[in-house]
Amino acid sequence: MSATHPVVLMDKDGNSMEPQGSAMEQITVDLSVQTYARAGSAVFNKTKEKWGELSNMRAGFPLRVNGAEIRTSEALYQALRFPDHPEVQQLIIADNSPKGAKMRSKSHRREFARKDWDEIQVQVMWWCLRVKLAQNLESFGGELFITGDKPIVEESANDKFWGAKDQGDGTLKGANVLGKLLMALRARYKADPTALRSVPQPQIGNFRLMGQEIGTIGVA
Repeated sequence: MSATHPVVLMDKDGNSMEPQGSAMEQITVDLSVQTYARAGSAVFNKTKEKWGELSNMRAGFPLRVNGAEIRTSEALYQALRFPDHPEVQQLIIADNSPKGAKMRSKSHRREFARKDWDEIQVQVMWWCLRVKLAQNLESFGGELFITGDKPIVEESANDKFWGAKDQGDGTLKGANVLGKLLMALRARYKADPTALRSVPQPQIGNFRLMGQEIGTIGVA
């Protein structure tokens, strides 16, 4: 896997999106492993603890995509693994808990998940975070804003790709890709929150939910 991962968002016609008054909506994500000092970082793990609002597992930031009401960004992310199986997507988004949604996803991945998931997962995650912000601009945007300029780090005991693992010496080590995406989102929110009220369709083929292609997403 390369050291960086470009996330390029496109419009429905396959053209690069350049929102009025801002740079083209494109980020480059550093996938390299890094070490973060716990002190001075916005570290999140459990949803009910400090900074827990930054977690994909945190309820209270409802989403609406293609007419479907979705409780968490975790459920949306997991459902997007299965564009050709709306029945699986329905099981995932209907689950009452984000952990349950993730477990339902796991039980169907081998048979039904899209084959290019590893290649597109970062792009899908960025899109899900953009939807979470667009449809919860003040509440979720406020949580991003109060982290200031702190590094945002997801603490995980096992996942050193999306998060970082505690090293027992006051530091955490991992690629922390989710944290890096959140920091990129925070920077855009601080620059111009109104530009984030709509989310362009990403450059992903067969990007579907509940049997319908997903287009530009706006306020729920």
